[in-house]
Amino acid sequence: MLSVHGRRPAAVVVEPIAKMLLSLGVGPNVVTVVSAVITIGLAVCLIPSGHLFLAAVLSGVFAAMDLIDGTMARMRGGGTKFGATLDATCDRITDGALFAAITWWLIFSYHAPTPTIIASFVVLVASQVISYVKARGEASGFTMIGGLIERPERLILGLGGIGLTGLGVPYAIDIALWILAFGSVFTIAQRLIQASRSPYAQALADPPVGCKETLS
Repeated sequence: MLSVHGRRPAAVVVEPIAKMLLSLGVGPNVVTVVSAVITIGLAVCLIPSGHLFLAAVLSGVFAAMDLIDGTMARMRGGGTKFGATLDATCDRITDGALFAAITWWLIFSYHAPTPTIIASFVVLVASQVISYVKARGEASGFTMIGGLIERPERLILGLGGIGLTGLGVPYAIDIALWILAFGSVFTIAQRLIQASRSPYAQALADPPVGCKETLS
């Protein structure tokens, strides 16, 4: 939801930063890779070691750079297909590293109850599936817009949960993960229903490369 409605308010902060980076000769693909590497490093180093609030703040700052690279690309006249693929790939790796680090901490440091660990695994898997359904649907010609839980909501709830837990708020991460687990499963169903209602839903799909279209 926020990915659709939150870009205009964020532009007030994002656009000046994007202009500054472009004036320094920094390309959007560089911002994509650097922000992903830093965010992954922060998550896998700080969360398992228990520095939860610091991890939430710093990871949130660098994860927000996901808005900057896209803005930079548009300011340069439009993003490339490779840039979009690189950005989506880095997002998936970053999300996987974040929730893998949270799950590690839940098991080995927080000694979370089994249902909470299961919820974290659900979020870890569902976060990838949500993005895949959208990408596969758009590749099939479907219009896939919006969804209850997209990447901004996932980051806000996930990082907010560990940040509040780091400040001593009880059950903050438990509640955040359960909201994300149910919301993510709902979003997968929501997008599949959206795809099923597309005018192209019953069109024949191309066979995989190397396969015969019909049996001889």
